[in-house]
Amino acid sequence: MRILIADDHPLFRVGLRAMLEREGFQVVAEAENGEEAVALTLKNNPEAALLDVKMPVMDGLEAAKRLREAGYEGFIVMLTTFTEPALQVAAARSGANAYLSKEASPLEVAQTLKGLASGRLKSFTPPEVPELTARERQVLSHLAQGLSAKQIAKALSLSPETVRDHIKRLYQKLEAKSRVEALANARNLGLL
Repeated sequence: MRILIADDHPLFRVGLRAMLEREGFQVVAEAENGEEAVALTLKNNPEAALLDVKMPVMDGLEAAKRLREAGYEGFIVMLTTFTEPALQVAAARSGANAYLSKEASPLEVAQTLKGLASGRLKSFTPPEVPELTARERQVLSHLAQGLSAKQIAKALSLSPETVRDHIKRLYQKLEAKSRVEALANARNLGLL
């Protein structure tokens, strides 16, 4: 299988390349940012593109999206240190087939690529992230700043009862029983 590696850390690229080549893969190109990754993927047409989520110039999520828009049909595997569910959802929406931690073993990366190629492994299903309204996002942001319901009501020109209703819905959506738990869950889901 022909592979492209895109990551802004040269040492990581070198290590990943060596590991993949030991497993029988052929690395046909390396990129240090998403823009290069798109250009080199379209030029070399590898069977798989391994993209870091966070890169300069253009991140991996945008690169994946642009590759799919350009008609790239190979596998896109996101490699990252970020495991927030919201990023996984964004990766799936961008057209990624897999989402792996950079802490994955070389064997896991190779198995994922081989599984995708053989059809044994289907595209990943990201965790569910609750949809928040614009107002709920505003209230959540103010909660994170430590404001009380009365202070939030004043800041948003709402009644305190309306703010309490928004907070109640936030607790339900975030499966929380307290402000601390709601904020912790929101951070974990990438909503803050």
